[in-house]
Amino acid sequence: MRQYFLTALIALVAGFAGAAVWSFTGLGHAQTRQYLVSNPDILPEMAEAFQAGQAQERLAGVREEVVAPFPGAVLGNPNGSRTLVKFTDYGCTYCKASEPDIARLIADDPQVKVVVREWPIFDGSEEAARMALAAAMQSKYPAFYKAMFALGPPTPATVEAAAKTAALDLDRARADAASDRVSAELARNMALARELGFSGTPSWVAGGRVLEGAVGYDALADALADESGSAATS
Repeated sequence: MRQYFLTALIALVAGFAGAAVWSFTGLGHAQTRQYLVSNPDILPEMAEAFQAGQAQERLAGVREEVVAPFPGAVLGNPNGSRTLVKFTDYGCTYCKASEPDIARLIADDPQVKVVVREWPIFDGSEEAARMALAAAMQSKYPAFYKAMFALGPPTPATVEAAAKTAALDLDRARADAASDRVSAELARNMALARELGFSGTPSWVAGGRVLEGAVGYDALADALADESGSAATS
């Protein structure tokens, strides 16, 4: 599906590219086509730039809501001046693979605040996401978050084990996990993910940029480096 979307997007961008080349160079349509055929690398680059521009436009309308955490669902410095938002799922192997990058970002910069948006899209993940938000309501979110990823794919057994590792009040946590407040947060996160055009987890927002996938430490650090400038101009 993603490949189909990229192909369609490249075709769309090719149309714009052809019009632009024709307009700015005065080449005829046949010559423009030959130019694009001879320089195919330009099309994926233009498609990526087009996607990035569209994502930034979408983010502008919801940025304040995206960076405002569910109370307690934060890693790193809760009052940090540089905010990384992670849309995550405990059943996502790429989300788990990104954990060392997040830990390194937090260790490297005491001003990093990681806002975690629980977005359970894999089968069996919703129970873990609900318990995570219940842990946030007990001010024990980081402990549950780390335990859940360490214990493996989400199952009723691993969710309960993570809750015990985080020392949650289990009776309260089960009630909170089933609450309307938690349901509303999960629905909000799904709506935000759709608004931003995300197709899966992990997905990220940082420094005015929107990123998808296990992009790695350098890409996240680079985006966070723009956070101050982005905040100043917003």
